[in-house]
Amino acid sequence: MEDLGPIKEQYKVPYDLQSCHTAIVDGYIIEGHVPADDIRKLLAERPDVAGLAVPGMPVGSPGMEVDGFPDEPYDVVAFDADGNSEVFASYR
Repeated sequence: MEDLGPIKEQYKVPYDLQSCHTAIVDGYIIEGHVPADDIRKLLAERPDVAGLAVPGMPVGSPGMEVDGFPDEPYDVVAFDADGNSEVFASYR
């Protein structure tokens, strides 16, 4: 799909957590460049959240490695259907 806006709206991805990619994995929303280990942890623990997001496209997140540029710190954010969020994992 070229326009993920309707999908983000349907699954209620909070605007401030939106990124370039959206996937639905076993009922959870995965937004942006979320590390695979965090997705595996989400699926193993099954917390009561709608999904995980890495807002924007931070350098150093999976798929965003750039030679000659240092990794940027970023958080993986868990969010629920009401728009509440909390840090699920931090990368510094």
